This record gives sequence, C-alpha cells and structure tokens, in this order.
Amino acid sequence: MHDLKWIMDNVDEATTLLQKRHPDLDWSIIVELNEQRRAASSAHNDKRAEQNRLSKEFGQLKGLPADEMTARRDALRDMSNEVKDLEGHIKAVEETLEAALMLIPNIPQAVVPPGRSEDDNVVVKVVGEPFEHPFVGVEHDAIGETLGILDFEGASRISGAGFAVYRGAGARLERALASFMLDTHSEAHGYEEVLTPFVVLRDCMVGTGQLPKFEEDAYQTAQDGLFLIPTAEVPVTNLYRGLMLDGADLPMRNVAFSACFRREAGSHGRDVRGLTRTHQFQKIELVQLTTPEESEAAHEALTRHAETILEKLGLVYRRVELCGGDLGFSASRCFDLEVWLPVQKRWREISSCSNFQDFQARRANIRYRPTPSEKPRFVHTINGSGLAIGRTVMAILEHYQTAEGTITVPEVLRPYMRMIVIS
Repeated sequence: MHDLKWIMDNVDEATTLLQKRHPDLDWSIIVELNEQRRAASSAHNDKRAEQNRLSKEFGQLKGLPADEMTARRDALRDMSNEVKDLEGHIKAVEETLEAALMLIPNIPQAVVPPGRSEDDNVVVKVVGEPFEHPFVGVEHDAIGETLGILDFEGASRISGAGFAVYRGAGARLERALASFMLDTHSEAHGYEEVLTPFVVLRDCMVGTGQLPKFEEDAYQTAQDGLFLIPTAEVPVTNLYRGLMLDGADLPMRNVAFSACFRREAGSHGRDVRGLTRTHQFQKIELVQLTTPEESEAAHEALTRHAETILEKLGLVYRRVELCGGDLGFSASRCFDLEVWLPVQKRWREISSCSNFQDFQARRANIRYRPTPSEKPRFVHTINGSGLAIGRTVMAILEHYQTAEGTITVPEVLRPYMRMIVIS
C-alpha cells in the first residue's frame, strides 16, 4: 500500500519515480478518486451540520400546528436519509480508491537505474572468474539423470510436468544445502530460524503484495480459502501482521526453510528445463524488519549474507541491480545474485534481495513505536533468497562436474553429505 498523503502532496515527484517502471504509469486515477472522496466528505460534513442544526431547532419547537410538526419531522427524516446516502457513497469511493492503490506497484527509489527490461540492469560486481570446462560438459538435468539423483520422469508420473524428484545423493544434497544455509544464517548472521506453515490466508498474500495483482500465479485451496505459499517471505512477514512492535526490538531477523509453489502462469515460452523453473522448489528465505533509518544498510547486509553462501560454496556469481522496468511489484529496490553456469555458459538468477520500504508494512499494518512517548511508524521490510536450493543444486552439478561424469562435493557440504564425490 502507498502513503496516500505523501503522494497527494508530491504528485509530480511520485509520478516521476513511478514512471521508472513504465512511462504509462501515473496517479491520475488515484488523484481523481481522492478528489471524489474529499468532495463527498465535504458534502457529508455540510449535510451533517445542517442536520444537527435542524434537529436542535426541532427539539426546541413548541406549540406548532400538528401538520407543520409533521412536515418538520419528515424534512429531518429526508435529511437523515441524505446523510446515510452520502456515507454509503464515501464508503464506496474509499473502497474503489483502496482497490486501485492495491494494483499500483511500489515506487522505485531515486537511486534505481532507469531502464525497461533486464537488458538494462546494471552489473555491480563479479566475484570469481567465469569459466568453461576443459571437457565437454553436461547440463545439470542430464548429468543428474545419468547419476540417478534427479528423476523428472518419475515426478511427471506423480504430479505432471514442471516437478522434480531427488533421489539418493540428490536428496541428500538438497537436505545438506538447506542445513548448511540455515546454520550459516542463524549462527553467523544472527537470524532467528522459524518454520512456518506452507499455506496462508488470503490476507497474508495481500499483505506482501502477491494479491490481488498475481492471483493467477498462485496455487489455492478453494474449499478452505488458503493459498500455497510462493515463498516463505509471505508467512514470515505476516507473523508480524497487525502488530505494534517495540522499537527496541528492531531489527527483527528471521530465516526460514520452505517449499515454494508457483503455477508459473506467465512463463510460457521461457526456459523451464530441468530445475530452472519448477512448480515446487525449496528455498531458504531471509526476512528483516527494521526502521526507515536503517533500511538501506539492512538491505546491503542481507544481500551480503546471501552472497556469503555462494562464496562458501565456491561458486562464481555476480550482483546485478535491477532497473526500474525490471523491478518486482512490491520492491522499491532490488539486487539479483546470478550464478555462473559453465556448461550452459550463462548467468542464472539464484537470489533476489529486495527492499520494500514501508510498502508491505502498510498493507499488512506492521508498525513500531520508536519510544513509549513517540507516535507509531511503519517498519521497513527487506527480504531475499539465501538461497534458492534447486538452482544451487543446478549450479553445483554444472560447476563441480568432472571429466569422468562425477560431481565433486563442495568442501563446506562434506560434513552434511558425508561424501566427497557423487558418482
């Protein structure tokens, strides 16, 4: 949700920033609806004042003929109905205004690079040297099936296209990565580990910005009105929905493992091979709630926490800042971490680390009181993948494969895997 007062007070600046996403976006419908609301409220106040005046006069009337008293009483009743009609009109306009605001994406920060697509994103840094194997490499899905650790045919038999089954060392690798990431983020980076339900109420999806804009991409259980989560960002952020937090308790840092479910309704024609884009995948999510003053630093820190996992795994990666046209709906600024895939000879996103400022907090009504004597303020929310496990498996299978067709287990995973090579 947006700060309507700020937008109305700064329409030109708000428009300039919003149009970083797309030149056709503006606040015209919001300005129009807000004017309708203000006009209706003014008319209601005038009518209500007149009603109160006439009601007071009527209460003081004495000795008037019965027919005149009846006429005065009828006039008051009509006035009361007009007031109620105006109240209904105000409510309808406010609901329309809120619905319109819900569909407008977050305002990009001033520092966000201009641009219309991923081609305009800015490479911030590259860590490691992109390389190619001195032998003919095998893409992750093929070597995974050859080694018997990935089973896409079996997954298709039980769930249809777009799913994966991990077997043997593949299942252990997935579990090892989850444990390694959770241990690192909780023990070294100061996050509290939480394990949340994988289904949430509609209000939770609205709170973090998945609904109403992207309902077609969500899995839902119609009978219960619940949604399968697309990311642990949804339940973890909504743990604080409707709460008034103590400023002394900020920042709040949580890390969570979850399965993630996405219909990928808009992915037709995109690369959906192997583990690249599946309907269910596992992910470690980092979530921070902080003050506006610490928001930028928290975003940088969270991004570095995700980068640390890539560095410990010895994977080549780069940080990319998304341009305005490529930002996610709720993000005000976003860094993508992209891992190098030496067989595919391309970069692949493995984490998105976003600062939402107070956009989600306004939708989910998450506030804090800086001190007991100060007024409540909305928190800022920041989150990111730390990391997406399936794509990390993909990167390991391509990065660590050998000419003999085996996979060398990264050193940090060996205590979890209890093996050095997958063969």
